[in-house]
Amino acid sequence: MSTNPLLLRGDLLADATNSDSARRATRFHSETGVRPTLATILVGDDLASATYVRMKERRATRAGIRTRHVDLPASTDTTRLVDTVAALSDDPDVHGILLQHPVGEHIDERTAFDAIAPQKDVDGVTSASFAAMTLGGTGFASCTPGGIIRLLDHYGVTVRGANTVVIGRSPILGKPMAALLLRRDATVTVCHSRTRNLADHIAAADLVVAAVGQPELVRGEWIKPGAVVIDAGYNPGNVGDVDFAGASRRASMITPVPGGVGPMTIATLLSQTIDAAEASVDSSSGVAGPRPTAE
Repeated sequence: MSTNPLLLRGDLLADATNSDSARRATRFHSETGVRPTLATILVGDDLASATYVRMKERRATRAGIRTRHVDLPASTDTTRLVDTVAALSDDPDVHGILLQHPVGEHIDERTAFDAIAPQKDVDGVTSASFAAMTLGGTGFASCTPGGIIRLLDHYGVTVRGANTVVIGRSPILGKPMAALLLRRDATVTVCHSRTRNLADHIAAADLVVAAVGQPELVRGEWIKPGAVVIDAGYNPGNVGDVDFAGASRRASMITPVPGGVGPMTIATLLSQTIDAAEASVDSSSGVAGPRPTAE
């Protein structure tokens, strides 16, 4: 039983990843005369969403990525949003597109996401990207699951053969997280709001990924001694989905909140924007072509 687990510091890895993205952006601009460009779309005036988009744009700018912001009123319907996304998909000066979630209950979000050209889906939200994460091939990972995989790799966490529990089944976090772990040969159980005996599932897990948006849902006493705990939740008061103090008494490794998963989400978005920019250039220029989906 651990009383001093290793902290999986996503903020430190994100700093290194962002520095690498900045170097790549500089090289790309030097070789092509073009700056990698990320278009962001915000529907409505939700303060939290607006703040999050601005933060992403500031970090993109620091990494040498140009941003183009599109504000749409809350009254925007599915047709108008799809037309906006399609126009950006057709724009050769745009390399990546981020459609901020949520977009409003009156909008068909899946249709809007799928209007993003797969080669510009740097947030990994389209059906094509999910297929690539599940089946393999060229595409982009959903940013939070992709960031978690990078974090696990960085700290040398063995995923192959591990009994893994993913708590949450959202199409941009839980489901793609499970798909990426399966591709790494983990044995994956996906738990959700209808799961019976959640504590029993968690107690058998070598790796727990909590992504439900419920503060401290996962109790410390549920954690298997020596397990690795990834808390992808963020709730008011800087509280995650895991009882950090309790889990720290049993886990061998654990992500802090904040400073764990969150910074890796944005770092992955920026890195994949550079990937998209590089892939947009003909291979004869010497710039890298398309890359397989991150596992």
